Parts: sequence; C-alpha cells; structure tokens
Amino acid sequence: MEKKEAFRIALQSLWANKLRSILTLLGVVIAVASVIAVVTLINGANVYVATKINNQGADVFTVSQQPAFTTSYKEYLKYQKRKVISMDEYRAMQKECTACAKVGAFQSSVGGIVYGRQSSTDTQIRGYSALMPDMQNLNIVEGRGFTQADEDHAAPVALIGADIEENLLKGEDPIGKEIRVDGVPYTIIGLGEKQGKTLGQSQDNWVGVPLTSYQKTYGTMKSLTIYMKAPSGAEGMVAASDQARVIMRDQRHDRPGEEDSFTLETSDTLAGLLSQIINSIGGVAIAIAAISLVVGGVVIMNIMLVSVTERTREIGVRKALGAKRQDLLIQFLMESGTLSLIGGAIGVVFGIIVAKGVAIIAGFPAAIALWSVAAGLIVALSVGVFFGVYPARKAADLDPIVALRSDF
Repeated sequence: MEKKEAFRIALQSLWANKLRSILTLLGVVIAVASVIAVVTLINGANVYVATKINNQGADVFTVSQQPAFTTSYKEYLKYQKRKVISMDEYRAMQKECTACAKVGAFQSSVGGIVYGRQSSTDTQIRGYSALMPDMQNLNIVEGRGFTQADEDHAAPVALIGADIEENLLKGEDPIGKEIRVDGVPYTIIGLGEKQGKTLGQSQDNWVGVPLTSYQKTYGTMKSLTIYMKAPSGAEGMVAASDQARVIMRDQRHDRPGEEDSFTLETSDTLAGLLSQIINSIGGVAIAIAAISLVVGGVVIMNIMLVSVTERTREIGVRKALGAKRQDLLIQFLMESGTLSLIGGAIGVVFGIIVAKGVAIIAGFPAAIALWSVAAGLIVALSVGVFFGVYPARKAADLDPIVALRSDF
C-alpha cells in the first residue's frame, strides 16, 4: 500500500468518527499546548530579565539587608534579623569606595498622593539620593532630575511617573505643580519616561523625592539599598565589589570567617537566580505536560483498539483480497500518528495563543522558540506511533477467516 493511500484512508477514518477523534485529541492538545506556552513564556521571561538588567546596567551592583529573592520562609526570617543598612554605612561607602565610579542609595514605601481633588492610595514613594535616577537609567523627559543640593538640604521637590501625570494631573504641564505625598507638599521638578507594565503591574505609578526628604517623613529606621556603579570591564566589577564588601564588613564589625551580615548582589547574580527560578517553574510545568502526553497516548491506544474491533470485518475483507500484514500495520500506525500529529498542531496554535495572551496581561515579551514547536510536533507524532503499535499489530495479526465471521 502506498503511503499516500494509507494517509488518505487514515483521514477518512478519523473524519468518519469526528466526535471521537476530537475527544481523543484532547490529551495531546493540552500537553503540547502546555509545553509550547511554558517554553514561550520562559523564553520571554528570560529576555525580559536580560533587558531589565541591561537597562539598569551590567556594571551596577547593590548592597542590601536581604536578597531580592528568597527561596524559603526560614531564609526570610534569617535575613530579617540582620541590622538594617544605615545612612552612616552609605556615607562610608561614598567616602571610602575609591574603586566605585558612583555610589547611590534608595528607599521606598507605598503611600497616597493628592493633587487638587484627584488622589491615589497605592503609589510607590521612592527616596532617591542625587545619583540614583541616573544609576537606574531613569530618563527624565520633562524638567530636571535631582541635584546634590536637593539631597543636602532635603528639598521639597519631586519626580513623578507617567501614571501620576495621566491620572492625577490629567495631562496638565506637571512642572511646578504642587502635590501632597502622604500629606507633605512637594513641587514637581521632573517627569520620568513611561516604562509600561511588568507582570501586570504598572511601572509608572511612582513619586521620587530626595532621600533626605523621604527620611524626614518616614524616619531612618528602615533599611537602605546602596547602589554602586563599577568602572567598565570585569576587572572593574571585581575590584569595586571586593572593596565594597570590605568596607561593609568593617562598618558592621563582621568577624573574620563569619558570613556577611548583608547581601551584595551583582547583575549576574540576580540574572542567574531569576533564571533558576523561572526554569524550575518551567520544569514542573513540562513534567505535568509529559504526564498529559502519556494519558493522551493511552487514550489513543484505547480508541485505536476500539477502532480495530469495529473494523474487524473490514480487516478480514482486505486480507482476503491480498492485503499484506505490513499494509495493515502501516494503515493503523498512520491513523494513530495522524491523530496525534493533528492534536500536536492544534496544541501548538493554542499554546502560542495562551502564551501571547498571558504575556500581554503580564507585560513582558513572549519569545516563540521554533525548536519547541518542532519538538512538540515530533513528540506528539512519536506518542501516537508508540501507543498505536499494539493496536496496529493486533489488526495485522487477525486471522482473515475469523475476521470475516465477525459481527462488526
């Protein structure tokens, strides 16, 4: 039997039992869609993380009370017992870190903003040292940024994000306008560039004030995050981070041999941790998808066994007319393979649609990997062929005389 003819007969058989074919496909569709969606989102998340780190700068590293991400509640409690990073330590870093090109500090909280009759209650309030907006690559599209004089004199001036301009000022020229930040009046001196959404949350709902002004309102008991920019090149990063670690250990009186009582993170450290978390989540999702594939394969095998039983007389007639064992094997393997391949193709389409939808809602790119599409189709086809072998052999091994006597 020619392969084209076997493929045509396979399609006719599937089309003759449309509802059964659709129900049989579900397991394969769900499994392949899950794999495609997960891989697409993982690739997009990795691209997003790399972009964000590059925007901050590969030569920027931080010193903080605790890591940006913790993997257990026990670790979180351990880090919370550490002393906060203080202004004295920030000043010492400014003075003593000669290997650092720039040193800045940052604090934040959530508060309320009022302008006229408009208000918001969930705005991020940022306390910036003078150099911090530049170190975070925060572009000021209108007005100016902070100066050292603003920081030194705790000036009542503020930078705002695009959401504040759009939702509170309603398109008015923001420069020179007065807003109240948790009841304290500030004059707007600059507007930050629109940054969009991340994981569904706006990155433009913020107000930045000089760090000293922030601490006048919120106190100095909260921990700082110190940002340092190293000279360009790997050697510059190593020298700056090593010197920063020595300064912090001296300031915090860490004994020789003891672990650091603070966290120093470079962009590579953060990228590696995020990739590890993302890939771990992806691994779990793909494992679940693999289980769905096995379930889908078992369903295909059972349906093909039913099909063999229903077509016993047909098989007997074909054998009586000279059909070879190989012809029947090819036909039934072609049917199971075609069934799973169609399921795989539908799964690819659904997976891409789901990934794109989640990416639009979450606010990060979805990068489609062609290898994952090819792998999904190949795995789907392989599952269909593998689980179709037993039904195909059963059909091929039927005795034509017994088959012709069958009631089916």
